[in-house]
Amino acid sequence: MTTICEIKDLQKLARARVPRMFYEYADSGSWSESTYRENESDFNDIKLRQRVAVDITDRSVETTMIAQPVKMPVALAPVGLTGMQHADGEIKAARAAEKFGVPFTLSTMSICSIEDVAANTSKPFWFQLYVMRDRDFIGRLIDRAKDAGCSALMLTLDLQILGQRHKDIRNGLSAPPQFTIGAMLQVLSRPRWCLNMLTTRRHSFGNIVGHAKGVGNLSSLSSWAAEQFDPRLAWSDIDWIRERWGGKLIIKGILDPEDAKMAAKTGAEAIIVSNHGGRQLDGAQSSISALPAIVDAVGKDIEVHIDGGIRSGQDVLKAICLGAKSTYIGRAFVYGLGARGEAGVSEALNIIYKELDTTMALCGERLLSNLGHHNLLNPPN
Repeated sequence: MTTICEIKDLQKLARARVPRMFYEYADSGSWSESTYRENESDFNDIKLRQRVAVDITDRSVETTMIAQPVKMPVALAPVGLTGMQHADGEIKAARAAEKFGVPFTLSTMSICSIEDVAANTSKPFWFQLYVMRDRDFIGRLIDRAKDAGCSALMLTLDLQILGQRHKDIRNGLSAPPQFTIGAMLQVLSRPRWCLNMLTTRRHSFGNIVGHAKGVGNLSSLSSWAAEQFDPRLAWSDIDWIRERWGGKLIIKGILDPEDAKMAAKTGAEAIIVSNHGGRQLDGAQSSISALPAIVDAVGKDIEVHIDGGIRSGQDVLKAICLGAKSTYIGRAFVYGLGARGEAGVSEALNIIYKELDTTMALCGERLLSNLGHHNLLNPPN
C-alpha cells in the first residue's frame, strides 16, 4: 500500500489509476507549458526565514474568505471534468471540503450538475461561471445556482477564447471525448476507474446537456461548446451578471494591476490572481510573481486571492506572506480525487493543513494575520 506523505504521492497514484486522457487534461498547460511549470517553480524560489526561541503554542490558521469562516486559507478551485477523474468526482470533492471546513467551487464544465452537488451536500458551495454567447442560458444557469443555495458566484474572465493544449489534442480529448481505439485502450488499462464509473449515471456535462438550447446529448455538445465561449466579453457585462446573481461575487483570472483596478470597481467581494493554471496564455507571468503588484494596487479595496502552482502548505504560507487573503488548490485536490476518491481529497487537504501549520510555527508565528514580507528572506519586488 502506498504511503502518502505529500501531494506528489497522490499525483503518482492518480497517474497510475486515471486514464491518461483525463489525467493529462488536468495535469497540462497550453503550448510549451512554460507558465504551467513556472506557477510551481516560482514558489520554490521564495525562501523562508526560520525563527527560534519563540512561543508557538496555541496556533491557528483559521480565517475567513469573503466573510465565510474557513479552517485554513484554502478553497477548492473549479476544475472542469472533475467527474472523469473519479466517479461522481464533484460530489466527492464537495463532501470532503465540507467535512474539512473549506469552500468547494463547482465548475460550469462539471460532470455532476449544480443540483447533483446540492442534493448530496448539506452546506452551501460556490459556483464558477463562464460567460457564453447564449445569455439566456447563462441567466438560467445563474438562477439554478441561486436555487441550489450557492453562497458565492465566481466569474472567470480569462477564457474568452480557448488556449491550445497539445496533450488534449494528442489524446483526442474533446467535448465530448472522441472514443478512438487509442482512447478506449487508455480507459481499459484502468480497470479500477472503469468499475467506479459503472456505479454512476453521471458521465456527461451535467450543467449543460439538457439545459442549453439544442444540446440534448453528448453528440450535440461538441458544436455548441466550440461556438459558445464569448470573445466579446467586456467589463460592462459584469453589471447584469451581478444584478441577476444578487449575492457575493468573485472575479477570477486577474494577472495585471490595471485589470485588478477595473475588477475592484465592479463591486465584487474578491479577485483571484490566476493564469488559469497555465492553461491559457503560455508565456504569461506565474500567479505568485504577479501577486505583489496586484496587492499593492488593490489590496486595500478588495480581497485578493490566488491560485496556480500551489502544491503544499508552504506555498500557501508564501502567498499569505505576499499579501493574499486566501488561496485555491486545483490539481492538488484532483490528484487526491483520482488516487482515492473522497478520501484522497481529504488526504490532500490534511497534508496542506499540516504543512501550513508546521511551517508557520517554524517561522515563529502563531497567527496568519501576523504573516508578512518579514517572514521571507527574498520577497519579490
